[in-house]
Amino acid sequence: MLSPSLSKIFYTKPSIGEREAELVADATQNGWGDACYDYIHKFENAFKSHLNVKYAIATSSCTGALHMGLAALDIGKDDEVILADINWIASAAPITYLGASPVLVDILEDSWCIDPKKAEEAITPKTKAIIAVHLYGNLCAMNVLLALGKKYNIPVIEDSAEAIGSIYHGKHAGSMGTFGTFSFHGTKTITTGEGGMFVTNDDALYEKVLTLSNHGRSKSQTKQFWPDMIGFKYKMSNIQAAMGCAQMERINELIAKRGTILAWYKEALQDLPIAMNPEPENCQNGAWMSTMVVDASVRFDRNQLLQEFKNNNIDGRVFFWPLSMISAELNSEHSPKEFTLRKPNPMAYSLYERAINLPSYHDITKEDIERVVKCVKKILA
Repeated sequence: MLSPSLSKIFYTKPSIGEREAELVADATQNGWGDACYDYIHKFENAFKSHLNVKYAIATSSCTGALHMGLAALDIGKDDEVILADINWIASAAPITYLGASPVLVDILEDSWCIDPKKAEEAITPKTKAIIAVHLYGNLCAMNVLLALGKKYNIPVIEDSAEAIGSIYHGKHAGSMGTFGTFSFHGTKTITTGEGGMFVTNDDALYEKVLTLSNHGRSKSQTKQFWPDMIGFKYKMSNIQAAMGCAQMERINELIAKRGTILAWYKEALQDLPIAMNPEPENCQNGAWMSTMVVDASVRFDRNQLLQEFKNNNIDGRVFFWPLSMISAELNSEHSPKEFTLRKPNPMAYSLYERAINLPSYHDITKEDIERVVKCVKKILA
């Protein structure tokens, strides 16, 4: 039974202060007419400077950014795109929008990200891209994946929706592949409420996505309301971008706190039979969502822990389900025929029931974490 005296511990929530309110108010009052893109451009410039990339395009969502990027690579009907089986549907859905098929492969046990060996085994003449999703801030094995991309002449795309602050051998997540995408949903390390970003170092790809993002109107087009191709409407609003600008002023602080939260959990849970977000040598985990995976040899009931959280006024959040499991149940014209599973993915199917996301947000206190840890220890005792 829920104790009425316990304050709510959310699994995640944004950190919004006076500066965010100030810039949003300015955009609301003054960001119209000739100034309607001012904060958008400021946000794009701040973000690409942070990542050290040439180009950034602010979008209404990470899903939209991924959709446009795939479209700009001319991925279409009967093509295949490889990604890990453990992911949120947002990483796979844009592939189906273009008539292509997501090919789902297994994950690595330590990073919970795509297994490069399984990705290579899945490559066929129809393969047009590999999507490397940096899950919960954990980094994919980018050196191996980029080598695969070069070997087979296949673009490697970084879905970095959850990896703001993650750094791989000196390079930011999202800056290494053909293009990268980010999410600024209200749960993320920095937020614009909803929103995303497309980033790339490829001149031609940037120009094509920029055109696609504006209903197919090229920036060089002189005729008013004259599209050069059929495009999309995935723009971020100036008001959202104003909040993003304020968040970028605090980005190092926001990233650092996520790392501190993960360190608190690791210290408090170090004696338990679990693994948490890894941080390999020469890498920094952005630690968007502190996550624990219970050892396979230990008896663990995820629902029991979720109920214990609920009894203590703590939000719980399950690990992502295997997409192949979801696709088999979807009532949609896109599924299951467009989701491809050529081989069983035993690691993906072993992991999801043993894993759970722990409350991870900027303003969580050490005392809050101690309450979460107490619940975990009770269930694993």
